[in-house]
Amino acid sequence: MTQSNNFIDPAVLATLDNLEMRARVVVEGFIAGLHKSPKRGFSVEFTDYRHYIRGDDMRHVDWKLYGRTDKLYIKQYEDETNVRCYLLLDSSASMSYASPGMMSKLEYGRTLASALAYFIMRQKDAVGLITFDDHIRDYIPARARQLHLIRILRKLNELQAGKTTNIVRPLTELAMSLNSKSLVILISDMLEDEEGTIKALQQLRAMGNEVIVFHVLDDQELNFNFKESTEFVDMESAETHRTSPAAVRNAYLENLNNYLTECRKRCQSSGVDYCLLNTSQPLDKALASYLARRARSA
Repeated sequence: MTQSNNFIDPAVLATLDNLEMRARVVVEGFIAGLHKSPKRGFSVEFTDYRHYIRGDDMRHVDWKLYGRTDKLYIKQYEDETNVRCYLLLDSSASMSYASPGMMSKLEYGRTLASALAYFIMRQKDAVGLITFDDHIRDYIPARARQLHLIRILRKLNELQAGKTTNIVRPLTELAMSLNSKSLVILISDMLEDEEGTIKALQQLRAMGNEVIVFHVLDDQELNFNFKESTEFVDMESAETHRTSPAAVRNAYLENLNNYLTECRKRCQSSGVDYCLLNTSQPLDKALASYLARRARSA
């Protein structure tokens, strides 16, 4: 497989149809860990309860407790009480945008999610998945079993771009469901309700969770290298606007940079880890750089 500067080019990575293989290729391209895992094994003794949220396996509902309280609770087991990570992947329509010949933001995002799930499971920690557009589309609870990873990869492989975006809803619903400190990773282009999204992330952090934001944007969105008169189409509202890129480039880049600076500043001031990703950048290189910076600041 061809590589550039020892990292996998996104265009090459996109040719790998098997998502598990992609995840392995990306993970093997960098050295580091999100955290040290307390490797206590895979005991399945019952230890605790948590509130039911949509998508949970009804087989784990404690029906006797439901009869006493009229509320749904899920039994938790020992293998769920180590470090738990929840991956939240934005699958709204705007994530389907791609520069010619490149991965879409959604393809880049689900490859990132797959790699992180693979890596976290290899660390013997539990990982869950939430995909969303204007509502939660898929919810897979955090588990630390190999078959669970296959379930996550299968769901990611099936994922298609959806409708409009509502980032606040899944973040809020997840916050309400957590009863122990977790690692929450948001993967999104964050092109909706900046204020509400930042506040929801801050709420999760204030609850004691570790929160990481991977802000995924296309190279054209970041650098606006359009040359000729172009019709721009909002991928969620279908609103169109034709203009000369040269006439709006400076104002666009100024507004974008102000927005990105504000996102980074507000996240970091709240203890939320923020990482901007350009879909033209090799994913393993991006993760290696991010984890090196994370290790230096630890």
